[in-house]
Order: sequence, then structure tokens, then C-alpha cells
Amino acid sequence: MIKATVNGKKEFSIEKNSLDGVPVEWDLIEVRDNTFHILRNNKGYNATLISFNAEEKTMVINVNGNDYEITIKDKYDLLMQQLGINAKASTAVQNIKAPMPGLIINISVKEGDEVKKGDALLILEAMKMENLIKSPRDGKIKKINVQLRQAMEKNQVMLEFE
Repeated sequence: MIKATVNGKKEFSIEKNSLDGVPVEWDLIEVRDNTFHILRNNKGYNATLISFNAEEKTMVINVNGNDYEITIKDKYDLLMQQLGINAKASTAVQNIKAPMPGLIINISVKEGDEVKKGDALLILEAMKMENLIKSPRDGKIKKINVQLRQAMEKNQVMLEFE
């Protein structure tokens, strides 16, 4: 079973061909990439997938000119919720480690900076390639453990979050 929450308000239970336990019959045709025509109960709908974030399990879908933000919870998310475990809190990253050996060629932040998820933190050069290291979460930089032109080993802590 999957739970889908639309616009943070309405929640639906989805299982095979049923919605909230009621069987659903519909026809769906992909008319072009990420754009579909849906026929249900003799009524047509045009739907376009605007964005999809697999990690966050969110998507935005435009149906007949209206945008809907949808959050999905699969059976594992539902089990963790039932057990009182907050998946986001348990996976909060505290340290940014070097993903590979390399050389620090740019540092975009300083201690005390507030960063958003996806913000550039630094650039690690490895095997003649520049690897942009981005923030995995919103937070405040507690400590920077690297300097420009410093050689890094794999898994060496580069930055710490508060």
C-alpha cells in the first residue's frame, strides 16, 4: 500500500487498482514525454509530470492546468511512522566526508554560514575532474576542517554541521 498526500492536505490510500479501497478503472495514454491523457468515468484529464524527486518522494503534477504537489509514503515509510521513527531525523547528516581522495580547490562557505540543501560547499579535484560537493541538507556550518590546496583522503571529514 502507498499513501499519497496532495498539497499537504488530502491523503489517499493507493493499492493496485483501488483508491481509498474503492476500485478504480481508467485508461492512461502517454501522449509525449511526461505528458498523459487519462480517461476515467467518461471524463478526460491532461496530466503533465512537472518535477519528481525520488529521494524526497515528492512530485508536482499539472492536471488540466492545476498544479498538485504530491508526497508519497511507501510501506516502509508507513512502518517507520507506525513505530514512531522519524526517517529524516535519523538520517540527518552532521559531517561532510570526502567521497574520494583529492585536492581542495575551492571553498564556497565559511564557519557560521547558513546553507540550504543543494548549496555549493566546496570543490574537490580528483583524477583531473572537479567535483562540486553540495549540502545534503539545510543547516549551519559549524567547522571547516580543510584549507585550499589541501590533499584529502577518502572519508576524511571536510565540514561539520551544527
